[in-house]
Amino acid sequence: MTHPKTTLHFPQEATQSEVAYGRFVPIQFLQLLGRHSIVDVKLGDHVEQEMTLLFSDIRDFTALSESILPAENFRFINSYLSVMEPVVARHSGIIDKYIGDGIMALFPGSADDGVRSGIDMLYQLAEYNHGRTRAGYMPIRIGIGVNTGLVIMGTVGGHNRMDSTVIGDAVNLASRLEGLTKNYGTPLIISAHTLHALEDHKKYCIRFMDRLLIKGRYQAQSVYEVFDADPEPLRLAKLETLRNFEDALAFYHLGRSDLAQPLLQECLRITPDDRAVRVYLERCKQVTHPGHPEESDPLGMEIGWRDEYSVGIREIDTQHQELLIRSAELVRLVGNGSTRLRGILDNITEQVASLYSSEENLMRRYEYPFIEDHMKQHGAFDRSFSELRKEIESHARDRLYLVFRIQLILVDWHINHTTKSDLHLGNFLQRAGVS
Repeated sequence: MTHPKTTLHFPQEATQSEVAYGRFVPIQFLQLLGRHSIVDVKLGDHVEQEMTLLFSDIRDFTALSESILPAENFRFINSYLSVMEPVVARHSGIIDKYIGDGIMALFPGSADDGVRSGIDMLYQLAEYNHGRTRAGYMPIRIGIGVNTGLVIMGTVGGHNRMDSTVIGDAVNLASRLEGLTKNYGTPLIISAHTLHALEDHKKYCIRFMDRLLIKGRYQAQSVYEVFDADPEPLRLAKLETLRNFEDALAFYHLGRSDLAQPLLQECLRITPDDRAVRVYLERCKQVTHPGHPEESDPLGMEIGWRDEYSVGIREIDTQHQELLIRSAELVRLVGNGSTRLRGILDNITEQVASLYSSEENLMRRYEYPFIEDHMKQHGAFDRSFSELRKEIESHARDRLYLVFRIQLILVDWHINHTTKSDLHLGNFLQRAGVS
């Protein structure tokens, strides 16, 4: 079953038993399931909803836990989690699970709630570490991954032992992003889905971090670093080097490590503590090492239709194919240095408007329950494409950088939206008899 988004309200009065149960199954979780009390919950109850998911974990926790007694271990974990729990609540989040030293939190309201919570957790961690240092303990580091997407909340288990849970591809990606923070030496990473779901991503300190092929996904996933909580000198230095860093990563991902290295070295001169810069410098060295051929088409940069992209609705699939054809043409023209781009950009703008109009008309006609979320994604794409068009028409950026931006915004975003949100819509419409 599906339900529209729910505004959560805490009961004015709760029995002692309800308060106790709420420590194990959050009241907000029950409300999202449409249940007033834990006794009303049945095995298999579920609701589908778009949410932002946050996973966090303490770095090197195994080594830390092995160096102290078990009782101290539990005191430490509970001390840390007690500090982080109110941070999540402050941003309208629900702690779904404590996984050892890890936290899985849900934000049914907005992507901004999840990102702000991640930033606030890092600020809170800095204060917590001051206390640990004063007490003679080593400071700790955490990693946080945030993703946004459709999930299914519900109850699983048997009749004698049930648990609440959240399942879906969006959950798996959020967990994966948390683990990836180790690779770049940055504590907070968000997906492109979350980036485009933010009300205004320019309010945050965000930079592109990588483009990854992830198991189970048709198209590469873009991931981004949020560095608002960095110590001020590092945060300001990252902002100062942002353009060089973005250009360098574009060159690297297009197979031009020779162009990326000088820019990364300049970034490192200004921000010697930027671990992501060091990571990419090392990658460039490995790629340009004798005997290590540079990829001619890294990460599947080809642009074309595949049967796996079909959503099963002829009208939508035809327009998706046409948009990819036009995107490939734009890449060719920009890559060749053409300055006569208004015609193709106008064509893409018209094609996107036609596609979105078709989808939105079908959603209204057949009362698609997630029309609001879906249309927000359309609006986010329109804003991103408008920014991209201005970049292209200004001729102020390197053409390879622009080619990479087209890949991220016009191709990756489009295909990932098609194979997730549009596929969900297509399945719904097919059940309604549309083909």
